[in-house]
Amino acid sequence: MNSALKLLKDSKSARWIVLLTLSIPMFASYFFDDLFTTISHIFQNPDMVAIGWNISDYGFYGGAYSLLCVWGGLVICGMLLDKWGVRITGSLFVGLMVIGSIIVVYAISESFSQSSFATWLGRFFDKPSLALAYAGCAIFGLGSEIAGVAVTRSIAKWFKGKEMALAMGLQLALARLGTATALIVVPRLVNIDQSFVPFSETSKPAVVGLILMTVAIALWGFFLIMDSKLDRQTADEARRNNTQTVKEDKFKFSDIFKILGNKHFILVSLLCVFFYACIISFRRFATTIIIPRFEIDSEIASLMVSLIPFSTMIFTPIFGSLVDSKGRATRFMILGSFLVLVSHLIIAFAPGIPAFGYVGIAIMGVAYALVPAAMWPSVPKIIPEKNLGTAYSLIYWIQNMGMLLVPIVVGLIISRTTESVADPAMAGVRSAVNAEYFFILLSFIAIAVSFVLGRSSDKNPQLGLDVPNKRR
Repeated sequence: MNSALKLLKDSKSARWIVLLTLSIPMFASYFFDDLFTTISHIFQNPDMVAIGWNISDYGFYGGAYSLLCVWGGLVICGMLLDKWGVRITGSLFVGLMVIGSIIVVYAISESFSQSSFATWLGRFFDKPSLALAYAGCAIFGLGSEIAGVAVTRSIAKWFKGKEMALAMGLQLALARLGTATALIVVPRLVNIDQSFVPFSETSKPAVVGLILMTVAIALWGFFLIMDSKLDRQTADEARRNNTQTVKEDKFKFSDIFKILGNKHFILVSLLCVFFYACIISFRRFATTIIIPRFEIDSEIASLMVSLIPFSTMIFTPIFGSLVDSKGRATRFMILGSFLVLVSHLIIAFAPGIPAFGYVGIAIMGVAYALVPAAMWPSVPKIIPEKNLGTAYSLIYWIQNMGMLLVPIVVGLIISRTTESVADPAMAGVRSAVNAEYFFILLSFIAIAVSFVLGRSSDKNPQLGLDVPNKRR
């Protein structure tokens, strides 16, 4: 009888080191994605910024993140992830994430604005800076999303049968620390309290984000070394036990139709797109909404919005640990969807006192911890491991349809409402409330989907969606 070979992933310290190396690249990605979140209100006065974008342009730029993801990029790359593995595909898209960020940094710089390239682009686009930044953000978005899929798939591989929900929760918490860092640092990094904001100011957070990307690449390289060692150990164990990897364990193109035919997968995907749209898309316009609603300045607004990632940093690991030990994942999703509705109702209709703003944002942060802590670890229960890369990519693809369209819609709502209201003081409040009507609608849809998923889980107990993740 062959003695069992201890794998690298059986070491608790090795697992958590791997989790750290996977989380920091996502930290850098989240930071870069939220460069303008807490200073988005400056785009309501485009004459004040050298970059010249208005709030509708900003919404357009935000939607670029999802452009390539929606137009097949995520699906194709998810299939490549299952074909080529995490190390090759993940490295390719971590690289694309960095390339996209470099393009954005250049697009919003004074060097670009004075270049012959900008003059040439100006022949085709009214705002060359926006056009180039849009392209860079699209490349960054595809790289970031596939890198995220690779990270999630890797966590499932390293933590299967162990602390998987806790690990995914901690990864989300560390990634959202990137958002929290952006929300706190950017308004203090960029001096917007002046009559005119030059390129040198709006470029600062992008440069910091690019520095973080270089750290992310180094840590990703360390992960590659550890993951390669684990695969060698797994192969050695298979040889010791006289087992082989059969062809059926490999991804086939036809598997994509099996995934799309899984009703539980579709429900998780729909919940993902509507729930995340209520938070991620809101966050892009958060200061534009809460500054007029609660009559606060930009620094207080940035602190208020930072409650979202800080709440998730605290509660996501806690909720993930509960899902690991107690189960009830679909109930967590229902509760989280309901809380996001409550948060938007408070932001839209509560008295314009800052305390209500803090309460609404804090509740949103708790919701943002509840649903992902239960949702992402549920996917390996309904999809075979060989198809997880494609499955997560398909979920991200559906999610990114919302991320592409919702910022554009919200930007148009705010822009058109502002133009239609003569009184500037009332225009800000009215545009904020109108945007919130849209988020409230999305919240109701998320609740409906979560209820259907919960009912379906009750009727299909063999899936184990509400069973604890941790094996006893």
